[in-house]
Amino acid sequence: MFRKLYEWVMRLAASRHAPASLAAVSFAESSFFPIPPDVMLAPMVLARREKAFLYAGICTIASVIGGLLGYAIGVFLEPVGMFILSIFGHPEGREEFQHWFDQYGLAVILAKGLTPIPYKLVTITAGFARFDLFTFIWASVLTRGVRFFAVAAILKYAGPAMLAEFERRMTLYSILLLVLLIGGLVAVKVFF
Repeated sequence: MFRKLYEWVMRLAASRHAPASLAAVSFAESSFFPIPPDVMLAPMVLARREKAFLYAGICTIASVIGGLLGYAIGVFLEPVGMFILSIFGHPEGREEFQHWFDQYGLAVILAKGLTPIPYKLVTITAGFARFDLFTFIWASVLTRGVRFFAVAAILKYAGPAMLAEFERRMTLYSILLLVLLIGGLVAVKVFF
């Protein structure tokens, strides 16, 4: 199963539709979609390493624009925002994140924008908190850019060796990734 999914993603990553798909996933992930863009970015960089930084740029721009949608959901569509937060395990997320923004402000965006914690939690609650939009934008550009360009750089320069190792032990690494994702979701639910 993992092999077929892997081969499908690698084919898509090498196709002419890959940049548009990456932009769509990056945009959607910042406001409502559960799958992070790294799932598309990594195989795309491995398939076409010469375009690594172009792909990271697409990912960053689309993610920030999607973040603006998340912010708008928090400002104008509070019931929708509350529904999205509840789906991700934060039914009382508005109060919880409002406290975080009141206490830490910019640090919330900087810390969560760099981590695999779902960025939509930050974007929607920044809208709830009516966090300064200009600061929200530049912090999003900075944190998302650092994250995606770092992923692209690592894969561009160390990718072939990493890819060969991954293909040799695909099942093991897929299970480890699944355990890490579940552990991350549990940690988010427990600590945030």
